[in-house]
Amino acid sequence: MTETINRTDCIRELNDAFRRTFSGGRVTMTAGVAELPDMVRAAALCEVATFDRFTENNDPHGEHDFGGFELVNRTFFWKIDYYDERCDLGSEDPTDPAKTTRVLTLMLASEY
Repeated sequence: MTETINRTDCIRELNDAFRRTFSGGRVTMTAGVAELPDMVRAAALCEVATFDRFTENNDPHGEHDFGGFELVNRTFFWKIDYYDERCDLGSEDPTDPAKTTRVLTLMLASEY
């Protein structure tokens, strides 16, 4: 059990660091988000970076890899996925930054 907790803590810390800085991975957005005005996209990315409203409902595994928020009468979701270094396959170990490329996708809830 302790190993699972430590693993979860590590993944959560890596996800939080990436989400707050957008450094150490890739940030993508869906077509619906890309079509929004620059100011709305910028505000949405700021919401992602400062997001701290994690609950059992949106974060059941404690990894801080998903969130949602309202902005300009739209509901946005963001999700962090773990891929290998080349983004061909899933990461074999999301606790190891050398083996993992984190990809954060920002989307409109209607595109989920």
